[in-house]
Amino acid sequence: MALVVQKFGGTSVGDIERIKNVARRVLDAKNQGHQVVVVVSAMAGETDKLIRLAQQVTPDPDEREMDVLVSTGEQVTIALLAMTLKSMGCDAKSYLGFQIKIATDSAFGKARITGIESEKMLEDLRNGRVVVVAGFQGVDESENITTLGRGGSDTTAVAVAAAIRADVCEIYTDVDGVYTTDPNICPKARKLSRISYDEMLEMASLGAKVLQIRSVEFAKKYDVPIHVRSSFNDNPGTLVCKEEREMERVVVSGVTYNKNEAKIEIMRVPDIPGVAAKLFKPIADANIVVDMIIQTSSTEKGCADLAFTVPKTDFSKALQIVKEGVREIGGKEVLSDENIAKVSIIGVGMRSHSNVAAQMFSALAREGINIQMISTSEIKISCIIGSKYTELAVRALHDAFELDKPSVTEEK
Repeated sequence: MALVVQKFGGTSVGDIERIKNVARRVLDAKNQGHQVVVVVSAMAGETDKLIRLAQQVTPDPDEREMDVLVSTGEQVTIALLAMTLKSMGCDAKSYLGFQIKIATDSAFGKARITGIESEKMLEDLRNGRVVVVAGFQGVDESENITTLGRGGSDTTAVAVAAAIRADVCEIYTDVDGVYTTDPNICPKARKLSRISYDEMLEMASLGAKVLQIRSVEFAKKYDVPIHVRSSFNDNPGTLVCKEEREMERVVVSGVTYNKNEAKIEIMRVPDIPGVAAKLFKPIADANIVVDMIIQTSSTEKGCADLAFTVPKTDFSKALQIVKEGVREIGGKEVLSDENIAKVSIIGVGMRSHSNVAAQMFSALAREGINIQMISTSEIKISCIIGSKYTELAVRALHDAFELDKPSVTEEK
């Protein structure tokens, strides 16, 4: 018997028939002797519908009231699922975030979980009930309803699993695992049987949309194995888990891409201490995440050129801040480009293998793809390229590292 947390996303509970399918899957696990907690999202499209309603009232809705509004989608889903389970003869009880409670900070729209009270859930489990929890939401110290940001139900599920010390957290979605790259772009993409937390963190941060990055951070911190599976079949999925020695034999595990990037360049900035701090502090104060930063020598003596990327959704705001700041720091010109993309290769094996960067750059060069910026970590290399080359670059890198072929560990 295992203690299992199952999470179902919006497409998995998109209508009553799909909710019944989820209930049958939950019931199967219960009948196998497992204790089950289910975390669900709002029905597909419901959150967007609620956001549109708010925007009909005002283009700039109050953040607190916005969280009160968008959190209602999950309330519908948990009630419907609990009702369905009971109609099938399975005792179930639903909980909203504040009822358990899922404590968060007060950053409306992107709150972070600070703690979860597990006793109610554990008591229900001891009494043979299935516990159904609303994902994506919590409550702050002032009893305000908060939400965790898009994809937040993944984080709820992993945090609940950590709180109740579950054996596994199963994330059910519309794909049946983590692939070497996007199968829609590269038909040769292969499903991975397992991947390390660190690799999954990099893939999630670099554009892979299977798991929310904060859910993987939680899983790594509290050592919660995540099993990514499909809601629509019983195929084995991908296990996200601790790094194993065999994993380092695989040099590159996956290729990701992200088109939600924009580049800002500041030309001929005075090359003196404190300039970068003056430039980036207002950007940070505006809660804009800066990704890649490259500083190079300028053609003008005593100056440097500075380039960095931001999410495309924050591009206009960041560009305005930079233009205001350039006058203060004495920069000469601001350039920008929204037609870029980031392609990355990820693999824990990079730590112990040489020539990976050269192989990546050669693969892109063979396709005539120019590299505008480069950043690296121990287990990833990212390149900024023109967005029109994204799909070509992904396929070229997938072929260069032969990711369509099973690794030695997977062949075993």
